[in-house]
Amino acid sequence: MPLQVVNTAQLACSQGTAPSALVVLPVNRVFSGNQPAANIMDHKPMVNILPFGMCRSLANPTVAAATSAAQGVLTPMPCVPNTPAPWTPGATTVLLANAPSLDNTCKLACVWAGTISVVSPGQATHVIP
Repeated sequence: MPLQVVNTAQLACSQGTAPSALVVLPVNRVFSGNQPAANIMDHKPMVNILPFGMCRSLANPTVAAATSAAQGVLTPMPCVPNTPAPWTPGATTVLLANAPSLDNTCKLACVWAGTISVVSPGQATHVIP
C-alpha cells in the first residue's frame, strides 16, 4: 500500500541534478508521523517545491539560451521549478482539506519537461488504503 507523503519528503526531478525536500505548510492541520501531511495541492513552486540543483532541460529557456551561447554544448542552469498543475493521481480514498492526499506513487509535472517523483515519503508508518 502507498505511504502518506509529509513535510520533508525527499523528491527527485528527471531533469534536475540534485534531490530536494517537499515543504508542507501546516494549513491542513493534519499530521502524519509528527509532520504536516500533504495533499495534491502542495505543488506551488518555491513554496512547496524547492529547486533541484541545476536544470538540464532544453525546454527551460535559460538552459536553451546558455546551451546556444555555448555553441550547442548542453549547459545546465539553476533550477527554478515551474509546477502549475497539482500532483497526479492523488489518493482519492483519503481527503485532506477537500483534496486527495499525496502518496508516494504520485508524480508532478514541471513545465520544463521534468517529472518530479517521491523518493522518500518522509515517514514510514502511515499507509493510504
